[in-house]
Amino acid sequence: MSVAPKDSQPGPVVPGTEFARAQAVADAVLYEGYLLYPYRRSSGKNRVRWQFGIVAPRRWVEADGPVPPVVAGSVESWQQQTECLFHVRGGQEEAEADIRLRFLRVVLRTAERAVDGGFVPVDSLDADGTRHLSTEEAAPQQFDLHARLPELLDGGCAREIRLPAATEIEPLGDSGRILRRSETVAASLSASAERVGDGTYRLRVRVENLDRGVDEDASRPAALRHSLVATHVLISGRGLEFCSMMDPPGEVSAAVAASRNIHAFPVLIGDDADLVLSSPILLPDHPEVAPESPGDLHDATEIDEMLSLLTLALTDAEKSEARATDPRAAEILDRVDGMPSEVLARLHGTMRSLRDTTGARGEGS
Repeated sequence: MSVAPKDSQPGPVVPGTEFARAQAVADAVLYEGYLLYPYRRSSGKNRVRWQFGIVAPRRWVEADGPVPPVVAGSVESWQQQTECLFHVRGGQEEAEADIRLRFLRVVLRTAERAVDGGFVPVDSLDADGTRHLSTEEAAPQQFDLHARLPELLDGGCAREIRLPAATEIEPLGDSGRILRRSETVAASLSASAERVGDGTYRLRVRVENLDRGVDEDASRPAALRHSLVATHVLISGRGLEFCSMMDPPGEVSAAVAASRNIHAFPVLIGDDADLVLSSPILLPDHPEVAPESPGDLHDATEIDEMLSLLTLALTDAEKSEARATDPRAAEILDRVDGMPSEVLARLHGTMRSLRDTTGARGEGS
């Protein structure tokens, strides 16, 4: 590690680099519920996928009426909104924010067998001893927005997101190929701010699905291919100090109560009050991935030990299907199968903190 001389000045902050502090937690949110144990395509739990942070085409979502603008991130909606409060540490001109939108894009994966110079879609394909299944995957997406506070106060700023349809071909030798198709995704990311008190401001970040081509009677799988999945937002401030929205100081409690978070909720990351994660899954302030956890299990649960033991108990046939279902499932199987006993032992239980629940010290027996 190099140390800068005492009289050196820090270099300029590269927008977006602060988000590295939240990477582990943000990735856990991104892939929460991605694929559920026992990680097989045939499992009933995996026949209806993509459960959190769905920002879908509005016409399809509102086919049966408007979606209530509640905070729950398990509700499929056409919008997501984050509102959080902050104080300005210096002058307005120096204060600025970086906003990062992250989500998954659903990808249709089709196995195709080589037949008479062409290709035929099949449910399952064996190639060089590896089994491939036709199913859905997801590709991570990321978009940034940067703004100074004066700009946010003066009408805000926005970025339009357009992902064109795409096709990717993975040859499998003489056996066939894997065809991956992604449909168009149209969305917007916008940010604005307003003053709500002496030196206190409210930041509003909105994500909307702008698709106009999906019919209201489209199937759920068809609509989700034009949707943002596991949608969440990271907000980093320079010259800003964010307030806790879960446990706000008294002087801003009324402004917190008046804030409106839709299908996401913002929490503080780290100890410096300059980084916020707005997640479709309700988290506490300062969330962290448990240090003894060896990796993601995607199963919308925190019981790593139980999931690891259950995964070890899968039959060879079940493991084969899971590996063919998704590369991330194969990674989990490889990690669990090769997990040293001491790593598994660490998952059995960890003492986080101790506190007296019997009353004042010295009282009682």
